[in-house]
Amino acid sequence: MSNLVAIAYPDVQTAEQVRSTLGQLQTEKLIELDDMVIVTRNDQGKVKLHQSISTGATAAAGGALWGGVIGLLFLAPLLGMAVGAASGGLAGSVADVGVDDNFMKDLGTKLEPGTAALIVLVRSSTADKVLPRIQEFGGHVIQSSLSTERENELSAALSG
Repeated sequence: MSNLVAIAYPDVQTAEQVRSTLGQLQTEKLIELDDMVIVTRNDQGKVKLHQSISTGATAAAGGALWGGVIGLLFLAPLLGMAVGAASGGLAGSVADVGVDDNFMKDLGTKLEPGTAALIVLVRSSTADKVLPRIQEFGGHVIQSSLSTERENELSAALSG
């Protein structure tokens, strides 16, 4: 079961740094994430989601590959790739994985203008190795599905 954690930061740059650090930690196999999104609210109050993975682009690439392979069977690989990319892109753009976009936008409306929040869906992590790497960025927990004890530990680590 995955845990949802949303952490608010004073600016987008800090949230981007934390996202980059979590990406590195994922490469090191210290954390396994299902989704990671930065939510920003500009000075006019507009909320924007910055997805880390484009499902449409990923599905289009896979569709092009499979379309090309199938196209080879019918001696029309370019046509197969074009059809595969189009259908894969369409399927990927309507597929919504991870944290619900409406939930994230609603959470974004609660942010102060000019600030950002990093929302992660954590499948598993090695907390004693992850926390020291992200605590230097600060932030405060604004929403989580963690137990009260775990949320308090995270909040204490982020506050220094």
